[in-house]
Amino acid sequence: MTISRPKPPTAGIAPTPQPTEDVGFTHVALPCSDIDASIAFYRRYADMEVVHRREDDGVGVVWLSDRTRPFVIVLMQVSRVDPRLTGFAHLGVACRDRDEVDRRCALAREEGCLADGPHDWGDPVGYWAFVRDPDGHNLELSHGQRVGVAVAATRP
Repeated sequence: MTISRPKPPTAGIAPTPQPTEDVGFTHVALPCSDIDASIAFYRRYADMEVVHRREDDGVGVVWLSDRTRPFVIVLMQVSRVDPRLTGFAHLGVACRDRDEVDRRCALAREEGCLADGPHDWGDPVGYWAFVRDPDGHNLELSHGQRVGVAVAATRP
């Protein structure tokens, strides 16, 4: 004898709505001189993928996301990149653990784009390093900063 389970009722249950408008901090835009080289860099060092690509008046534009939140880096291809995110100006990517920071730093060292680190500055800065994208913008790789914890602690 086969017993079948009744299907859950679907009448009157609305599907989960997809967002149609953005609210809050959604993106950072960076100029780049070679959009494909920049895509490859952010894929390799920040686990980001292209979620949108277009041309505006002959200018290549891509949106890159790590798909963990509704936030993108907008890359816009230009003939000359100036100014750059240098010094302590940077974009930051949290890694799962110190070993991940070290692995990416070793790759950056091999590719000639390790700019600084890694360093362990303790709480709340954590373990971090800077790598340079193809246009010289700094990308921080870090572990232990706990940004999410700080934000959650201030929610009402």
